[in-house]
Amino acid sequence: MTAVPPGLSYLDRIVVDVRRRLEERKRCSPLAMLQARLEVPSPEERSNEVRPSFLRAIAGPQVSLVAEVKRRSPSKGPLRPDLETGRLAREYAAGGAAAVSVLTEEDHFGGSLHDLQVAASAAGLPVLRKDFIVDPYQVWEARACGASAVLLIARLLSDDELSQLAQLAKALGLDVLLEVHDAREMERALRVPEVAIGINNRDLESFQVSLQTTLRLAGGVPVDRVLVAESGIRGREDVERVAQVGVNAVLVGETLLRHTDPAAAARALVFPPVPVGSRGSVPTGGEGCL
Repeated sequence: MTAVPPGLSYLDRIVVDVRRRLEERKRCSPLAMLQARLEVPSPEERSNEVRPSFLRAIAGPQVSLVAEVKRRSPSKGPLRPDLETGRLAREYAAGGAAAVSVLTEEDHFGGSLHDLQVAASAAGLPVLRKDFIVDPYQVWEARACGASAVLLIARLLSDDELSQLAQLAKALGLDVLLEVHDAREMERALRVPEVAIGINNRDLESFQVSLQTTLRLAGGVPVDRVLVAESGIRGREDVERVAQVGVNAVLVGETLLRHTDPAAAARALVFPPVPVGSRGSVPTGGEGCL
């Protein structure tokens, strides 16, 4: 990993390494070369494309599961370092996952674009590229590797960058999950049309997790937006709690990755189906900090 100045947050340190890796890939395969390998679909072609829709897959009346492929994390260390991406994606599909999220960041999460390609072809589910996207090149990469959607993180991007990257994703036939962590970021995210809103219960500075983040912010999301709760889902009870405030889908990694039977763990979260409640509902149960 790249040496970084002292005093930077862990998020800043990750982004330094992301940008370094990005420049390496740009030198090996310039954007013009990447674009030349792709045909940008017209709106009519997108509507007929075999590539599955991430948004449609998770927007039903019951809570959907977005199951994550991730080898390690900065806060938890190794999770499943020897995982086989294709096999895991198929297990998630067998367990009822509606979509798969693939961590592609290399230095801190052990991911790769190869993992994205394998997952996209293995299970027939829409696949989200989950990374620290700061450059249009990464959106083009996602399209080239078979993704159906990309994650954008409000904390990393200006309003103009959010708008431009979301527009590029749409032009390339990709959906967007726009991640927020607080009310100010939510306000910014809601100005971006046609994107799903992801509420990350993990603070990207401290890496502490609390479901209260979703429970507090969900009521501010209009009912016409798909809403995803990210991080901190430990079991069925947590799924039911976030469902009460109108969450359409949960993005789950560690709980599934540490289980000896990921398909069974996935099934236990969303079967029998959990109805999506009304936005603004008051949840019952404990405090929700994990």
